[in-house]
Amino acid sequence: MIDDEKKDAHKRMTKCVDVLRQNLLKIRTGRAHPSLLDHVKVDYYGTESPISQCANIVTEDARTLSITAWDRSMIQAIEKAIMTSDLGLNPSTAGTVIRIILPALTEERRKELVKVVRGEGEDARIAIRNVRRDSNQSLKEMLKEKMISEDESKRAEQDIQKLTDQFISEVDKLLEEKEKELMAV
Repeated sequence: MIDDEKKDAHKRMTKCVDVLRQNLLKIRTGRAHPSLLDHVKVDYYGTESPISQCANIVTEDARTLSITAWDRSMIQAIEKAIMTSDLGLNPSTAGTVIRIILPALTEERRKELVKVVRGEGEDARIAIRNVRRDSNQSLKEMLKEKMISEDESKRAEQDIQKLTDQFISEVDKLLEEKEKELMAV
């Protein structure tokens, strides 16, 4: 029972870190990367689909993304999806190829992005602490129902705390890497 609770806590904390990784990928660092457009959805014959499912996205150089639609009729829809996304990018179409030139980040914009990154990190820490709270609550319920002893409960709480510390340090490491990446000119 206690092992199941620990495994569940580990799995849920891992998910929290994975969500943080995904959210950090969305925050651009001035360099072009196809994953920048991962969360942009385009209306593909009545279905909201990621751009990567209806076009080929490649990095031409450090600041340029090139998108080649598989279906010529989708070019307008892809261009519109990029313009209406929260990325603030302006695509330019040349025939069947859409190019996105990423503007250079200003120092002020970099600092704003660092604040956004820190906010994402704090959200991840809170989610991890919530998992710890839920696990500890479950352990208290087991203790109350006399399913486990008090010593087992204390040991399990300590193990969950170690797990929490491990995942929070992983979050801190991810944030530090992203901040370095953002502040590099």
